[in-house]
Amino acid sequence: METVGASELPVTTIVIGLLGGLALFLFGLETLSQGLRSVAGDSMRRVLAALTGNRFVGAFTGAVVTAVIQSSSVTTVLVVGFISAGIMTLAQGVGVIMGANIGSTVTAQLVAFKITEAALPLITVGFAVVFMARNEVVKHWASVVLGLGFVFLGMDMMSDAMAPLRGSPEFREAVATLQQPVWGVLAGFIFTAVVQSSAATLGIIITMASQGLIPLDAGIAVLLGANIGTCATAILAAIGRPREAVRAALAHILFNVIGVIAWLPFIAQLEAMVVGLTPGNPAREIANAHTLFNVINVAVMIWFTGPLTRLILWLVPERPVMPGEEERPRPRYLDTALLESPPAALDAVRLELGDLGQRVRRMLVAVLPAATQGSRPALEAVARMDVAVDALYESVMDYLRRIGGRTLTRTQATAYIGLMEAARGLESIGDLVETDMVTIGRRRLEEKVAISDHSARQVADLHAKVLDALDGTLEAVRAGDLEAARRVIAMKADISAQVQRATRHGAARLLAHEPNRVAAYTREMELIEQLRRIYYFCKRICRALADPQPVYEEEPPRDAAAE
Repeated sequence: METVGASELPVTTIVIGLLGGLALFLFGLETLSQGLRSVAGDSMRRVLAALTGNRFVGAFTGAVVTAVIQSSSVTTVLVVGFISAGIMTLAQGVGVIMGANIGSTVTAQLVAFKITEAALPLITVGFAVVFMARNEVVKHWASVVLGLGFVFLGMDMMSDAMAPLRGSPEFREAVATLQQPVWGVLAGFIFTAVVQSSAATLGIIITMASQGLIPLDAGIAVLLGANIGTCATAILAAIGRPREAVRAALAHILFNVIGVIAWLPFIAQLEAMVVGLTPGNPAREIANAHTLFNVINVAVMIWFTGPLTRLILWLVPERPVMPGEEERPRPRYLDTALLESPPAALDAVRLELGDLGQRVRRMLVAVLPAATQGSRPALEAVARMDVAVDALYESVMDYLRRIGGRTLTRTQATAYIGLMEAARGLESIGDLVETDMVTIGRRRLEEKVAISDHSARQVADLHAKVLDALDGTLEAVRAGDLEAARRVIAMKADISAQVQRATRHGAARLLAHEPNRVAAYTREMELIEQLRRIYYFCKRICRALADPQPVYEEEPPRDAAAE
């Protein structure tokens, strides 16, 4: 074969072709994974939440979910949310993250088919269906086909661009240095860290191996480096995020780094294994090496999740809450990475609203004793609790705004409307407590009013029923429990009856010969009215969740007898 000198290489053509092919390849992967996430996102989230009972089941589930949605980052972020919510332990989450590494190898297996002649037909069919179809599910599957076509077209362009390198002695010398494991690992690490995609590195390695431009041992060394390079993405994604997210990222980093270090002396053995599996097929050998690397690592390290978890907790301990930090908390679940998967993002909003709702509940629990018999400092403490509620509400609404900019299915759009209504309703309940009920308590103190024990019991009975309604509302919001929402709506008659009893009692007490009886009656009726209005917001939230149509019901008049 005639050799080509460095000065004779069409460098510009090679670079443009390689970068253009890489751009098409990455665009295709993103289109493919976005289509799969849209099709399978709802069900995969439920599977991941349900099937993580132990580390082995968790690893299997993480592999399956990541293989289907083609995004280990989304799987990891879901795990962070479940750990934060107490649905799974950190040890179980580590198992899922290990499994996600296996699921991510499906991309390399897919690319190794290298059916370049099918690229244009796949693009043609995929685009035509996306353009003409009206059914959303069909459109998403067509996006999968379209993305697959771009992946293969990008591979073909990279292959054509690198063909002249086959005769370059300078290039062969450069590739020879990659056969030194340390240099190969370093090259894979740097390239992957720069392009932020291990799939891109694997795509280029597979293309080069198919062209005979890189020997198998050098390709394996580079792919090992790519596994460390992908940790750069995890590190960047963990900056500024909650402790649970940092720990999940650290689990991913430790798994990959320990695995690569352990395999460095055994590259020759790994090479022999993959050659024995698929002799004469360089692309498949690279893909199989990537899969075997992760499968064997998981099979070994899954037994050490306990020590690994303890190491992670030691490296990332709980951070003490600084003074004033609790007054304006940061959201725990609203991760920007989840915006790529609307079902997962909507679930994050549910979790965050659950946290916001618990804060509102604590306000409602604390305000009654403060308003009926508490001191001014007790009332001010309740009012300050609304600062956290307002801060989380703003974060939730901004996150919902960003979700609204994505393409949503009809089911997702319905859930989106319900969560918007839930956020507004919970924030309104917080405002009722902070503004109206606290003000009633302040007026009681100014007027030196004493509410009788019997009247206090009437208000307390209504307060307990409204608190039950709020609990059911929070269950409906956080778990998407429509039955809980219907139970809250069905409480209307019971709440109305309790309001009527309290109102009649107040009217009877108005006749009593007591000091400040009119002022006491006024404050009692005001408390009853605010509790009734809180139930109204609970009912409105539950109607929005149970009914696919938006709720435009007018707020009821501020009359304690009206319901």
